[in-house]
Amino acid sequence: VQLQASGGGLAQAGGALRLSCAASGHTFSSLSMAWFRQAPGKEREFVATIRWNGNIYYGGSVKGRFTISRDTPKNTVYLQMNSLEPEDTAVYYCAGGSPVLSAYANVNVYRHWGQGTQVTVSS
Repeated sequence: VQLQASGGGLAQAGGALRLSCAASGHTFSSLSMAWFRQAPGKEREFVATIRWNGNIYYGGSVKGRFTISRDTPKNTVYLQMNSLEPEDTAVYYCAGGSPVLSAYANVNVYRHWGQGTQVTVSS
């Protein structure tokens, strides 16, 4: 599976952006998909996941502001980001894999990764 992320850019605090991650391959519907982010000098951080069965989980810092969704016929997962804050500035990566439920936020269990898209939020 190959993943292609897009939709990053520059936004003002309080604004919104929508990221997309298009997947190639025939196993998309069976994968759990996730978004991670990495700010300069920091470790890669879990943002959100939508599992193969549709269950959704969010990282604490984005809960209530970000929404993850997937369009299976289009092999695409989205991350709608609202009420953006300067602290959301990072490179955002989409990932796909089959982690067990207890490991959904673990960066090491995802097998497939997109190339990353930069999100910059100005104050």
